[in-house]
Amino acid sequence: MSDQPRQPRRLVLASKSPARLGLLRQAGLAPEVIVSGVDEDAISAPTPAELALALAEAKASVVSARPDAKGALVVGCDSVLELDGQALGKPADAEEATARWKSMRGRAGVLQTGHCVYDTAAGRHVSALASTVVRFGEPSDEEIAAYVASGEPLHVAGAFTLDGRSAPFVDSIEGDHGNVIGLSLPLLRRLLSELGVGITELWAE
Repeated sequence: MSDQPRQPRRLVLASKSPARLGLLRQAGLAPEVIVSGVDEDAISAPTPAELALALAEAKASVVSARPDAKGALVVGCDSVLELDGQALGKPADAEEATARWKSMRGRAGVLQTGHCVYDTAAGRHVSALASTVVRFGEPSDEEIAAYVASGEPLHVAGAFTLDGRSAPFVDSIEGDHGNVIGLSLPLLRRLLSELGVGITELWAE
């Protein structure tokens, strides 16, 4: 028997999102980042929930097929805000972000995040969706203008985030707060379990 400690499986995050990377690190994981390069505009689906799942599956699939991901567990995620049945991703520009916030204030939407995990060693994958209700406050036009000028809403799905400057403009949520930031750790644990992997086995030293 070897006295060498068992090395944890490689974990790859198929996303350039610093928020998702931060959530995984806070949970004791040490993922590598390999950006998929998937053209999100080329993917469509009948509903916002199905779109979020399709995007997550596409990202994880592309990265899992790369030679540098061989043997790794690959996690793909994508989020959209569902409002009035429409899928709202990242706003195209400041004008769209401003209009988005004026339409969202005082209302509730559902943050849909698709999750997909590929076990490249076993040739298997699983996927699921996490949904969280978000109730927006009523920021003034001046507050919205200042927020949009910060540039933050141009880089996040739904033009808002819970871990940034828009946090004071979100009154409450129903569901997993991590899902709104970009990744549901409880759902990730369940998906890993379906693949026979315990999340504690992936903890970094």
